[in-house]
Amino acid sequence: MDRGILPLIIEALIFSSEKSVSPKELAGWITGFSEAEIREAIEELKKYYDSAGRSFSLREVAGGFQFCTASQFAPFILRMLRASPARLSRAAMETLAMVAYKQPVLRQEIERLRGVDSGGVLRLLMEKDLIRIMGRKNLPGRPLLYGTTKRFLEVFDLKDLDSLPKLKEIKELDEGN
Repeated sequence: MDRGILPLIIEALIFSSEKSVSPKELAGWITGFSEAEIREAIEELKKYYDSAGRSFSLREVAGGFQFCTASQFAPFILRMLRASPARLSRAAMETLAMVAYKQPVLRQEIERLRGVDSGGVLRLLMEKDLIRIMGRKNLPGRPLLYGTTKRFLEVFDLKDLDSLPKLKEIKELDEGN
């Protein structure tokens, strides 16, 4: 297969996917090219879209790549969809933050920190595919351990969990307001 068509194949696959696509996944679908060649073609595509001034870009999210619309076009897209973005309550955001920073975490630990029952909030976050059950802790009763999902990374536009803001960065933001 001609090397010149590789970026177009990658573009079509990423465009057609509902989730971010990793170079490893792409290498499994595209025969005749190494993962390194696929990564090189992805970089070519990223540079092309960045320089073309398009309404979208190719971004690395949740260990893979996906097309993302520029934020300046969000009002138009929301108007088109005639729906406001699903918002999370303060309780849900607090719980999600605790899971993200302390994972794997027990429900009891979240409830101890929040001071209230968190079962309903955890269920909601699981329904929205933002958190998942990671296993059970080897304690009496074998309580469930919770952690974030790949969808969490996609929703919050994070490359990986190391991309979460550090406590120092959060304090600096808070002091600036």
